[in-house]
Amino acid sequence: MAVISYLTRILFDFGVLAELRTELATLGIRKPLLVTDRGVVAAGLAERALQAMGAGIEATVYQDTPANPTEAAVKQATALYREARCDGLVAIGGGSSMDLAKAVAIIATHDGPLRSYAAVEGGMPRITAAVAPLIAIPTTAGTGSEVGRGAVIVFDDGRKLGLLSPHLLPKVALCDPELTLDLPAPITAATGMDAVAHCIETYLSPLVNPPAEAIACDGLGRAIAHIERAVADGHDREARWNMMMASMEGAMAFQKGLGAVHAMSHPLGGLPDLKLHHGTLNAVVMPAVLRFNAGHVGRKYEHLHAVMGLAPGVDLADAIAALNARLGLPANLAEMGVPRQVIPAMAVLAEQDHTNQTNPRPAKAEDYETLFAEAMG
Repeated sequence: MAVISYLTRILFDFGVLAELRTELATLGIRKPLLVTDRGVVAAGLAERALQAMGAGIEATVYQDTPANPTEAAVKQATALYREARCDGLVAIGGGSSMDLAKAVAIIATHDGPLRSYAAVEGGMPRITAAVAPLIAIPTTAGTGSEVGRGAVIVFDDGRKLGLLSPHLLPKVALCDPELTLDLPAPITAATGMDAVAHCIETYLSPLVNPPAEAIACDGLGRAIAHIERAVADGHDREARWNMMMASMEGAMAFQKGLGAVHAMSHPLGGLPDLKLHHGTLNAVVMPAVLRFNAGHVGRKYEHLHAVMGLAPGVDLADAIAALNARLGLPANLAEMGVPRQVIPAMAVLAEQDHTNQTNPRPAKAEDYETLFAEAMG
């Protein structure tokens, strides 16, 4: 049986940030906690959101979202939410701010520690409709968390775990490509490849969801056609529009399941001393995973060739590696500073990650050790 649902209300186009006040009123939110990060504040985008709220809205700002959101930051933001007697959340930023806001939406309204709501701890059914309402405003084109039903948090014990529930879908997503025009080229490349990874892994997941596969392929086609343009010229409005759409589509689709790319990037993103970017990790490990999964996906690689416009005979993994190089991304994990001695521990965590369950080829810790070694270069 396939369970298929697309429930987030999405406003998508240049200028839709101006609709924030109306959407707050529709949800009855008068005292929101604005969750963001210092980079978004410095860029003036958080202030634009506050201005869009208009008079009469008593917003409180939490601006300390880490690059990889942590349980400690969730606790800080939740304490602020309660102190200010907030009645909802607005997240503006990349996936980190949106994920942190989702976690706050849980523990501000539910009893018990955050870890009890992690998917690997059987937490999905514990997350109820009582979650605080959330409006999500992406400022990057990558994670698609504005339409995603999950959040990934680095817990106090060092594990990077997913929180999953349809109740975590934001009530509204305001997708305004205008907010991405000044995004630096390296972040544009890294977040764009995150969207590519979402689309590819969703399509290859063995679960049954043809609508998700169709959405993923549309998103992949848009991303491949526009990512290099967006990196070369951040003010290419057509490219920015299509990259935000590709990002959104990747997340709409990945309810079908992800795979070994994310199973590898999640534990690496939890390494406390390296602060590794999730999208960059996905891009770097993707070629190794594509080689591992080859022969276990039927004729899906042929269709991906067509969607990506690849010439006959071009190896899919090599094509992704070449795209990474053209975008200026690292060639391997070693270039990102990942030490080889962490591989055994990362392999164990990758096997335990919830995304491993939907990889098209079953993978054990020993398989992940091989994949990590290949991705190290």
